[in-house]
Amino acid sequence: MVSRPGGARAVTRCDRLGLPPYSDMPDGLYRAYLTPSYASAQYALAEWMREAGMTVRLDSAANLIGRYDGLGDGPALLIGSHIDSVRDGGRYDGPLGIMLGIEAVAALHEAGRRLAYPIEVIAFGDEEGSRFPAAMLTSRAAAGTLDTDLAVIADPSGQSLADALKNYAAKLALPGVTLPPGNIGSFAAARRAPGSTLAYLEAHIEQGPVLEAEGLALGVVTAIAAQHRYAVTVRGQAGHAGTTSMSLRRDALAGAARMVLAAEALARGGAEGLVATVGRMEVLPGAANVVPGEVRFTVDVRAGDDGPRDASAGAILAAFAVIARERGLALSSSLLQNLPASPCAPHLINMLDAAMQAEGFASRRLVSGAGHDAMIMAAHCPTAMLFIRCRNGISHNPAEHVEAADADAALRVMLAFMERLQNESAA
Repeated sequence: MVSRPGGARAVTRCDRLGLPPYSDMPDGLYRAYLTPSYASAQYALAEWMREAGMTVRLDSAANLIGRYDGLGDGPALLIGSHIDSVRDGGRYDGPLGIMLGIEAVAALHEAGRRLAYPIEVIAFGDEEGSRFPAAMLTSRAAAGTLDTDLAVIADPSGQSLADALKNYAAKLALPGVTLPPGNIGSFAAARRAPGSTLAYLEAHIEQGPVLEAEGLALGVVTAIAAQHRYAVTVRGQAGHAGTTSMSLRRDALAGAARMVLAAEALARGGAEGLVATVGRMEVLPGAANVVPGEVRFTVDVRAGDDGPRDASAGAILAAFAVIARERGLALSSSLLQNLPASPCAPHLINMLDAAMQAEGFASRRLVSGAGHDAMIMAAHCPTAMLFIRCRNGISHNPAEHVEAADADAALRVMLAFMERLQNESAA
């Protein structure tokens, strides 16, 4: 398959955003919410949105939104994904969905066409949670489901989310971008009005090996897995590494290590599709000659349905408590994130299937083990997701790779989907 300019341009623009000043890492990609690299990326996106014929605005949560008016003033089709990244991440996780949304509008604009409904392309600011200890903050703001006190959420430097928003607004300079009434800072004001969105469509790399293994470029997502994320603290007693005998130690790290292995074992023996991950750990005081007195770590538990996720999370926390008790350690945990399983809208799944077949692609349905903004937007409107093959299923890694031809295949299916959605809304 030969790539057309739209798919190639989407990939090229993702590559461009993988380098400074669109990254805060000199030799890799790290773009966190409300940072200088985030502002630079918004500047570039705003320019590309305007070139595609859109008017551009920011909402009060600093999400960037491009709008392409339709023939009518009814609810808009919202196409989007996220612009932030994990540390040393890949270039396509998130941004590719935004670029393909821009390319879909550009194709209509270049043809002098407008659909029956308006189209809005949204670049969400914080899906990964790589700066603040909660993920999908800005899509939750747009969906109206954020119930977190912004003043108590802080990044590792101690800056609160509320202050970060104020500082970002004070330094912002995006020519040609309309700012929200009252400026940036009120997450509640970012909520999209009920009934204002016809559907939400997100194109995203698969972040898994299924499509590549089956020789398929695209797949239709049926549901997004349920997630629990916990912050766990284990407290023991710090002591001199040379003078504290082994029998008297209350080593927080040794206990935490047992807990990590217990979580892995329980997940391996759990329901099909169940996974548990300890992805972050902090050891205190962190000296080579001191027995660790405190360890803080995260546990991420996911499954295709809420029931297996809840049962496994409960079993993991119970195992942690047993280990702590046996080793004389204090244990505390708090739930950072509770995301229920999110099915996509059946009629939109069927519509994406029909669009794929019309464009000559075999239908393949699959569940997403990764979380996406689409699962948050399901509280606001019907949602659909299109997966795009990525090399070796690698994501959250600099080796992340997407073929331009596969990106173009996704663009063709998105445009066919939009035509079908127009026919349905007119019926």
